[in-house]
This record gives sequence, structure tokens and C-alpha cells, in this order.
Amino acid sequence: MNEFAILAPPPRLLIIRNPTAGRGRRAEFFQDVQSALLNAGCRIEIRNTKGPGAAEDLARTARYGGYDAVIVAGGDGTINEAVNGLAGGNVPLGVIPMGTANVLAAELDLPEGATAIARIIADGASFPVHLGQANGRFFIQMAGIGFDAYVVSHVNPRLKRLLGKGAYICESVRALWSFAFPHYRLTIDGETYDAASAVIANGHYYGGRFTCAPTARIDHPILHVCLFERAGPWHALRYAAGLALGRLDRMRDVRIVETDFIVIEGPTGDPLQGDGEILNVLPATISVAPVTIRVLRPPAAIPPTGR
Repeated sequence: MNEFAILAPPPRLLIIRNPTAGRGRRAEFFQDVQSALLNAGCRIEIRNTKGPGAAEDLARTARYGGYDAVIVAGGDGTINEAVNGLAGGNVPLGVIPMGTANVLAAELDLPEGATAIARIIADGASFPVHLGQANGRFFIQMAGIGFDAYVVSHVNPRLKRLLGKGAYICESVRALWSFAFPHYRLTIDGETYDAASAVIANGHYYGGRFTCAPTARIDHPILHVCLFERAGPWHALRYAAGLALGRLDRMRDVRIVETDFIVIEGPTGDPLQGDGEILNVLPATISVAPVTIRVLRPPAAIPPTGR
């Protein structure tokens, strides 16, 4: 007996799959989700990405293809591309987490089981979430400059496929001695801040389920700018420890400023990362995007903060 309530007509889904993400057990997980969706009566088309930008092109085309939802089977980078293709349209985004960190999946509080993921997608309950925009490119979870952007820009893709999060740890250790630790100037609501690094948080999770900005929520049109004031390898290690221990926001040299518009100046051409991929380079203007995107998620996934 089918455990799903099948709607009429059944939803038509485009699944954008990154074939380099989620090998081994995650590949089996994808097959289990696919089987559960078919059992739920969903009509599925699967398109594999073939390189950078492919997910964005597929998602943008899907806005006019009669699909009820676009589902990304991949990591946060593939999701970011799809967001840039879907933003401002009416086709919602769903997620089958297959990547290294799966930060958006954590933010949405998606379940781990394949059947539960399929149920969320088949039910089709979508909710609007706000986006950030950096030099014209959208991000859904976070953007960053400084140390973390340097690590993202230098991590070895082959090592990332082999080690997952371990590749970022290896690159972070190397970057402690290769990164120049310049300073950046951020103008926020007319006030200027000097920082060694900064994370502009749209959601509260970072790098998985680590908390960077505790009160940030993707369903609120506000950005939380996490300013790391001290430069150098020792301080980078301190901040990493604070993040791992859940005490980052309580460190005296970490400041969190809420805003909807930021201007960032620093070494010209320094990388700007968004959702774990390089979005652009400095100088940069970052703001709450003028458009939203609808996302499939459990109804109680994002609790209210009283704002």
C-alpha cells in the first residue's frame, strides 16, 4: 500500500543532479529517494550537470518548462547555481542533500531518511525565503571574504571529491602559512568597520551545522555581518575553535552587525565566496536581494525568532 498521499495530477519534477557529488552511500541514497518519489506518483526527469554553470542554465530553463519543482541532488555549490537560475520565479526549489557540507539542508532541518526527503518533495509545501546578492550574484546561505574565501578558492576539487570536508581542513592548514591576512573595510549603514575576515550570513549555519550567526534566518530580509577583527594564523585558529565549540558569537573580537546593505573594499581581485563557491571578487556590494525564492521544506523547519 502506498504510504504517500498522491495528488492529482502528480507533480512533475526536474532533478538536477551533480554526478560528482555523493558517491558510494550517497549514490544509494539518491536511488532510494528516486524510488520513493516514483512510488509517490511523481513524474521525474533527471538531468546531470556537465560543468560549472550547468545547474543554473538547467534551472533557468525549467522556469518555463511546466515543472512543479526543481530538485537539486548535490551540494551547496550546485544549489547556489540553481538558486541563481530560479530566483524571482514561481518554481520552487527542493533539495536532496548529496554534498560535502549540506548547509542549506541543515538550515531547512531536512530529515536524513530517503523516504522522509521524498515525502517533503512529493507534498510540495513551499515557503518563500530571502536571498543575499553580491555583485549581482545570489546566495542563499552565506557569503565570505578573507580567510574562508581564500580556502574555498584554493581547495583542490579532486581532493574535495576524495576527502569531502577533510579537503577544506587540509587547505585551511596550508592557508595558515600562505594567506597574507590583509585587512578589509566594510561600510554598513554609514559606519566603517575594519576586519581581518567577514562572513555575511543569510542563515545561521556555516560549514555544516556550525553556528556563525545564531539569530540569522533565511526567511527574514536581513543579513548578519560577522566581523573577525584580528588577523594572523593564531587568530584564525582561535576563530575556528570558537566556531567548533559554538562560542563564536561570544568572542570579544567577533562582532555581528545586522543590515541589508554592505560595501566591501580590500585588495582588488580578492575572492568573494558564496555558499561555498567563488561568486565574484572584490570590491563588492552585498545586499538583501529584491527577489525571493520558494523552497520545499518541512512546515516547522524555520522557527520564528520574534522579529
